[in-house]
Amino acid sequence: MTNPIIWIHGDCLSPQNPALQEYPNTPAIWVWDDALIEEWQLSLKRLTFIYECLLELPVVIRRGDVAQEILAFAKEHNANKVVTAESPSPRFETICSAIEGSLELEVFEIEPFFDYDGYIDLKRFSRYWKVAQKYVFD
Repeated sequence: MTNPIIWIHGDCLSPQNPALQEYPNTPAIWVWDDALIEEWQLSLKRLTFIYECLLELPVVIRRGDVAQEILAFAKEHNANKVVTAESPSPRFETICSAIEGSLELEVFEIEPFFDYDGYIDLKRFSRYWKVAQKYVFD
């Protein structure tokens, strides 16, 4: 029998997250990634936006090493599977590899906001939006 938990990350902060839709009433976790916050120098405004999104979700909020916190959360809930939505982030693959060393991992596809196969700098929303708006409003 599958006993999952849901990993919510910054690339799908929506109540329509496919993992939340597929597994309603399942424990979910968000982890503030200290290394990522420092590396990307996320502003207080961005952190506040993320936090406000999290308040709309049924999620436990933690801080630290993402993979370690997810694995600890899974152990606390006797889970044998982690479900999440896909992400273009290179860190996502690293975290997934760490999880898969211990638990089954199911990654749901998400419908892209717009079709684009070029490079977009994801460190700042304004850089992303500068590219995206050309496709969204055409």
